[in-house]
Amino acid sequence: MDLVEVSGQADPPVVKIIDFKKFKYEEDKKERKIKQKTKEIETKEIWLSPTIDDHDLEIRMNRAKEFFEEGNRVQLTIKFAGREIVHPEIGWSILEKATSMLDGIGEKDSEPRLVGKNLVVGLKPCKKH
Repeated sequence: MDLVEVSGQADPPVVKIIDFKKFKYEEDKKERKIKQKTKEIETKEIWLSPTIDDHDLEIRMNRAKEFFEEGNRVQLTIKFAGREIVHPEIGWSILEKATSMLDGIGEKDSEPRLVGKNLVVGLKPCKKH
């Protein structure tokens, strides 16, 4: 048995006579239970192309909706290949169309930006009322 200080701020300090190994095990058990209840938010990435067809875009946005329902963030990335980067306005219009399809389900986490040859926007799920 060990003498363990429970509350050092109290006047007089509170101490208990307990088995320290058992006490430590119980504390670790509580921490594991708390950690188990928290869910880590992931960021899922969906790749798009500037030449994507409407139906393909619709399918990808349905997948993004599933990610939002799971509580994850989504990053839409339009990858420009070769000389497609010469016309970034096509990518911007695809990105605008994609974000409008997700209105009410997801909202912009950050503004769209051009990173190298990729056009990127972050989205987060809308808060449920």
